[in-house]
Amino acid sequence: MATHDAAISNPNTNVQDTNGPVKLIAFYLTQFHPIPENDLWWGRGFTEWTNVTKAQQMFRGHYQPHLPADFGFYDLRVGETRRDQIAMAKKYGIDGFCYYYYWFSGKRLLEGPLEDMLADSGSDMPFCLCWANENWTRRWDAAEHEILIAQKYAPDDDLNFIKSLIPYFRDPRYIRFEGAPLLIVYRPQHLPDARRSAQIWRDYCRSVGIPKIQIYCAFTHGNWEYEQFGFDGGVEFPPHNLACQNLRDLLNCIDGYEGRVFDYPEFAELYLTRDYTGYNVFRTIFPSWDNSSRSGRIGTVFLNGTPENYEYWLSRVVERTKVEYPGQERLVFVNAWNEWAEGCHLEPDRKYGHKFLEATARAKHGQSTLSNWTHVGVPIELKTETKAHAGVPVELETETRKKSVSRFRRALEEP
Repeated sequence: MATHDAAISNPNTNVQDTNGPVKLIAFYLTQFHPIPENDLWWGRGFTEWTNVTKAQQMFRGHYQPHLPADFGFYDLRVGETRRDQIAMAKKYGIDGFCYYYYWFSGKRLLEGPLEDMLADSGSDMPFCLCWANENWTRRWDAAEHEILIAQKYAPDDDLNFIKSLIPYFRDPRYIRFEGAPLLIVYRPQHLPDARRSAQIWRDYCRSVGIPKIQIYCAFTHGNWEYEQFGFDGGVEFPPHNLACQNLRDLLNCIDGYEGRVFDYPEFAELYLTRDYTGYNVFRTIFPSWDNSSRSGRIGTVFLNGTPENYEYWLSRVVERTKVEYPGQERLVFVNAWNEWAEGCHLEPDRKYGHKFLEATARAKHGQSTLSNWTHVGVPIELKTETKAHAGVPVELETETRKKSVSRFRRALEEP
């Protein structure tokens, strides 16, 4: 315990590797093990793999299902799996994990792997927490219907919540930004009085010897603000909050597919145009995205979420972060390490193997040779036979498409 207290009492303690000014933190999902609640709500033995393996193609050439390679269909109750994940992540430049923290007025869910990690000194990976403060429903989309377990925000919740975090904050592996433990809140707009909550959290931490905490909010569900909540900063959370041209009608879709299909480069450019001058915001990138395994025929799919395009986006984010905050400690988040049911994972799959991880290492260390997007639009093998071809090589991209991207950029910049 002396080591934990020393790490907290010294605000300059930095237990992470300091090789370079930008650290990469990957969001981490703990859903990959059965719990009694999911057995009751979804059927015995349910885990995230249940959604992953039932995925079907929504259009010709659609990459589904995403199936794991190196780690297989793992169970996070197995400690060796957690340690193997850490070893792989660190090998390719991931500096820490941000675990989702599921807390409902004192009731916790999916806490087993997190508690095991905390007790296991062999899980030598820096980490922080993101409170996923939204209702659980049957649609996985935060819709307020068919609620399985709700966020109640009872009068004592603010104090009890922060008390539950102290064992994590005191751990020497916990990620500190500017010397203070970093806490992310997924939906601050749901807190009845976010400023009051933040003050209670800060006051309690000071009372137990933690002089300061860094409270950040995720930019989700239309929120781009953090100051109005009394928080210290924000974290981008793509693909939330922005949208571009829906390419669904250009694809040869199955009957009844009503989802959205976006182009990864066009969407990434919208995020890259965001200007945070004078603000305290961590940028975030995702390697690919496809939540149709959860949402079926209303799922959102991104075309061209390839290792090359991911490497190009991440390279630009890392370099831009260095320019915007010269000489400062900064974090860049990756969404995510293992969101398999959202087609959003750095962990190796059977199609790409280690390519996303290798791209991560090159982008982080400034070794990428890419100077543009390598895949854009609707590839010819995916297009519908009854409509004009929309996919083109980068070097042949039409003026119409360039104007479309410019139009979205202008719209983003307008007040």
